[in-house]
Amino acid sequence: MTELKPPYLAFDPATRRLRLDPHEPAFFQNPYEAYAFLHGASNAFFWEEFGFWCFGGFDDVNRLLRDRRFGRQNPAGIPDSRGIGQDRTHLSAFDGIEANSMLELEPPVHTRLRTLVNRAFVSRQVERLRPRVEALANELIDRFEPDRVDLLPAFAAPLPITIIAEMLGVPVDMGPQLLDWSHRMVAMYMHGRTRETEDTANRAARDFSDFLRGYVAERRKRPGEDLLSLLIAAQEDGQKLSEDELVSSAILLLNAGHEATVHQTGNAVRSILAQGGDPRRFFASPEATAATVEECLRFDAPLHMFTRYAYQEVEAGPGIIVQPGETIGLLLGMANRDPTAFAEPLAFRPDRADQKNVSFGAGIHFCIGAPLARLELQVSLKTLFDRLPQLHLAEQPRFRDTYHFHGLETLAVRI
Repeated sequence: MTELKPPYLAFDPATRRLRLDPHEPAFFQNPYEAYAFLHGASNAFFWEEFGFWCFGGFDDVNRLLRDRRFGRQNPAGIPDSRGIGQDRTHLSAFDGIEANSMLELEPPVHTRLRTLVNRAFVSRQVERLRPRVEALANELIDRFEPDRVDLLPAFAAPLPITIIAEMLGVPVDMGPQLLDWSHRMVAMYMHGRTRETEDTANRAARDFSDFLRGYVAERRKRPGEDLLSLLIAAQEDGQKLSEDELVSSAILLLNAGHEATVHQTGNAVRSILAQGGDPRRFFASPEATAATVEECLRFDAPLHMFTRYAYQEVEAGPGIIVQPGETIGLLLGMANRDPTAFAEPLAFRPDRADQKNVSFGAGIHFCIGAPLARLELQVSLKTLFDRLPQLHLAEQPRFRDTYHFHGLETLAVRI
């Protein structure tokens, strides 16, 4: 059955052109209403406000994430919606970080960087962090005010930033500053950014980089057991990370190591509370806990759009030809609710037999921190609801006006 068209969007089925302001409150508060209509109308459409073709079918998104004819590097320096190819002299520090980030690179450079970083990352054996994550979750809960608390600053944000800071070996009390730098840099990927946004992001990138270079120099003199020391020592076929690559990798791990996890934690708590009843039933065993986290990732993902450049002329979908340098949008949140891929896609069902999601991406850019994020979510959510099974919303939470990064403004609860 075709869903009713939401009044805030316009869609022409003949041309598959969509007009939908991503800053429309009715949309960013609940994008799934629009997604449900689009699943019935067309899983591929030209989104006027962004200026490129977007894909929201699960199979399409999964396929295009793995298609090596698309990638993160603009192959021709062609101006695009992100401003690539335009005058970016005021973004020299930000672009310097991006130029050495494995998220933005393709093989063979990407392969070398990811192998080196992954070796150091895996060597920490993420599973060994489980007791530390549980202890930290309990410490944070112990600090809650006795009646009402906003879970985002009190729980969802400090847990992942503390863990990744401890892993990297940078001061945990720098957490608020690291978060501030990260937020300012991530704002570069939002729709409708301004020159002020760009200038702020560039300053944050410069300050973040300078801070980390100081710690890299310190670790070169006195290596420890931390991830930064391991990244310095990591080698592949006699090659090491350059200092620029090392700094970019550390910033990527810090940014990615908390940004999405904070949003997913808030979204997951909201989703679980919406089910009513005793939330502990979702965490009755390690298997149930893992299944609940996967359903949270599918049901309300923290990242809703990821972009790719075409490296050659490609038919991205039936009748959709994109040229080299053109952008496509992959709608992860929409793909996770595709009725052709999931039974009852709008229902929260941790026990579903068709459990899968693209929330961590797919292909060579699959999130390197996925094992850590999953562990943090499993431990933190189980601990929270085991400790506070009577937790309930103090007010209806609202999502931020940041469509790409789908997360709550606040999550006020009563204990």
